[in-house]
Amino acid sequence: MERAQDPIPHRLRGLPSRLINGVAMSANRLVDQALGGAGLRRYHYSLLAALEEFGPASQAALGRRTGIDRSDIVATVNELAGRGLVERSPDPDDRRRNVITVTAAGARQLEELDGLLAEAQDALLAALTAGEREQLVGLLTRVIDHHTAPH
Repeated sequence: MERAQDPIPHRLRGLPSRLINGVAMSANRLVDQALGGAGLRRYHYSLLAALEEFGPASQAALGRRTGIDRSDIVATVNELAGRGLVERSPDPDDRRRNVITVTAAGARQLEELDGLLAEAQDALLAALTAGEREQLVGLLTRVIDHHTAPH
């Protein structure tokens, strides 16, 4: 029977993929708890952040920008619209499409979520100094950029 205090095999302890996965699991838990406290999820935050930063967009554009699947975009927009955080209106260039816009209430909610997520980031990286945090973000960004760049 395994216990949390059982030693981890040496081969596993130094695997970057295992370490990144372990940190990602902790990060997801902390972020989900922070957003859940406001009754929202990561998809909600992603859509609000994209709309606030880039302005009104179609559901398809939001999906591409955030990496959220088309079927999940519809449900997420419906949930945010139901809370008055976004508005849906017909696209003047193509009446078959909707344009999604963040509301003033949505912008205020996003600011609150930013604070909650900052606290979650601080909890996640509590073992690191400010300089180490900056270095970690830079290194992880390089790894992600390398694997997402067109080849």
